[in-house]
Amino acid sequence: MSRQVSEPDWLAREREYEDDLPEHGTVPELYEASAERHLDGAAQLYKGGVYDRSLAGVVSPAPAGEYATLSYREMRGVVRRLAAGFREVGIDRGDRVGILADTRMEWAQADLGLLAGGAVVTTVYTESSPAQVEYLLDDPGATGVVVENEALLERVLAVEDDLDLEVIVLIDEPETDREREDIYTLGEIHEAGTAAFDEATYEGWLDETEPGDLASLIYTSGTTGQPKGVRLTHRNFRSNIHAVRRRAGPNDDLDRPGIGADTTTISFLPLAHVFERLTGHFLMFGSGATVGYAESTDTVTEDIATIAPQAGASVPRVYERIFRTMREQAGESPLKARIFEWALGVAERYQQADDPGLLLRARHGLADRLVYSTVKENLGGNVELFVSGGGSLSPDLCRIFNGMGLRIVEGYGLTETAPVVTVNVPDDVRPGTVGVPLVGIDTAIESTPEERANLDLHSPDSAVGELLVRGPNVTEGYWNRPGATESAFVEGSADRSGVVTADSVEFEGGRWFRTGDLVERTPEGHFVVHDRLKQILVLDTGKNIAPQPIEDRFSTDERVEQLMLVGDDRKFVGALVVPNVEQLREWAEREEVDLPEEPAALTTDERVNEWVADSIERVNEDLERAEKIKKFALVAEEWTPDNNMLTPSLKKRRRDILAAHEEEVQGIYGEA
Repeated sequence: MSRQVSEPDWLAREREYEDDLPEHGTVPELYEASAERHLDGAAQLYKGGVYDRSLAGVVSPAPAGEYATLSYREMRGVVRRLAAGFREVGIDRGDRVGILADTRMEWAQADLGLLAGGAVVTTVYTESSPAQVEYLLDDPGATGVVVENEALLERVLAVEDDLDLEVIVLIDEPETDREREDIYTLGEIHEAGTAAFDEATYEGWLDETEPGDLASLIYTSGTTGQPKGVRLTHRNFRSNIHAVRRRAGPNDDLDRPGIGADTTTISFLPLAHVFERLTGHFLMFGSGATVGYAESTDTVTEDIATIAPQAGASVPRVYERIFRTMREQAGESPLKARIFEWALGVAERYQQADDPGLLLRARHGLADRLVYSTVKENLGGNVELFVSGGGSLSPDLCRIFNGMGLRIVEGYGLTETAPVVTVNVPDDVRPGTVGVPLVGIDTAIESTPEERANLDLHSPDSAVGELLVRGPNVTEGYWNRPGATESAFVEGSADRSGVVTADSVEFEGGRWFRTGDLVERTPEGHFVVHDRLKQILVLDTGKNIAPQPIEDRFSTDERVEQLMLVGDDRKFVGALVVPNVEQLREWAEREEVDLPEEPAALTTDERVNEWVADSIERVNEDLERAEKIKKFALVAEEWTPDNNMLTPSLKKRRRDILAAHEEEVQGIYGEA
């Protein structure tokens, strides 16, 4: 049992926080209230020269490569008329409608328009194959789908005979003539809605929708099997928005950056994923903020400089890419590289120091002038608060960014919790932790013997086990999966330490959701996510290894692009490694080493393996004996969503990676 500590002042003030936005209601009601309050404020920033928008006659064109602004007044007009247009073509209350598109202005408008009309939005990732598109539209029984362009339309049409689609909508203008009357453009939906719109009727649709009604089916990314449709209601979303605003909304009583009407954010993660949908979409529009859409993940570096956001949300993989870009730019000369590495060390020490002292402050000031200011300027110069979620952020990387003055707070959540459960406090960032639970969300730990994994605990007094969650943000279950729903919840009651035992009696107010995550709760109440329980490696010696914390140690390594531990039911821990080829080529040029051109040949080159081995040995020095990587194998192809090695939210599909590299794993253990 963990000891109790007094509640910090900031948490007490969060509990007392009186939001000027109502806590209860539906998502369309929240959007309408916010739009009414910020009619002349900027709602969306959209880039020109990227799409052939069918709404081009409705919104003003943006110059190629530049951003134009859509006000809340204009956006509200689009949303309302899309709602009426969807109704006109047969989308009715309760109908499930998929959205198959990249993150962009029209995704948000279609989403809010469908919800306002009473429909249920179900999500489809653009990386989905035709078979996956079929499943993600067939499983929820979708009667309609909004598709970005003709290329994605082909995937829908390839499986259309097995679906019950009545309405198909194209966001972009098609390049070819259409012969089917059931395929519309979004511009035509807007035109039909303009002719049919009646404000009293529209308000009637909003009144018909209750907080407990289904708002969306968001499919899990399927890292361990077929995706499940998570049922999320308007209440789930609204309660989470309210809880996040307590932590990061405008609050005069707390000296911290907050999300409000003067906030501009950059959006580039998939809106099909619950993380961006809540934090970069519902939360922002409910708060009257401005959302700027990056052209793609490949252009984030240039788009963020143009949008100059105060806030944004991303997954750890993107922050790792930003860091590596910084390091590559600094490596243009030996002197710049040395200064950059020195500045990184200063940033880490500064972030960790309770009282930096005069000397460290002076060094930090110098490092800011030489390095940090340039980095911040490249990110637009206005960054106040970035959030990392959807995976584990390296503590070292978190310390470096925060030490530079780029505040990144790590949070934790799941699709089933709509999604945010915990997040670090903006003015008290604890790298290596995912913060404390949001107000209104109950957490508990189902006691687990610590020998289940050799965990590097923050404190010997920490509670360890599977995290359980309950609250108004938690889903009622999965779509048409009663068995999966039943196994995802447990009855029980939490004692004052927040530890749930197997023989506990049913608590008052509902069931606990099993997260499947092995966590630690420190005596101060901060949570550390060690790994998914299903991903714990169990060596044949009986030792249990949590792979994620070890893999995170390589996130700032310049020689390792990606790494995944292996070793389940084997004698020792091994690793599959994707080398950083760009850094490898630069090293080879400096050292006058003649390397083969073919990527596959690089993986078997002895010199390349020795080059990577140096990085692995550096990490091994800080690991326990059972955790050390004894052998590794290089693989040539980077893991991406396109080759199905990463989920759309950039998490490793471990089972698929293992299947693709079975021979390499056998080679590690002498089984080939």
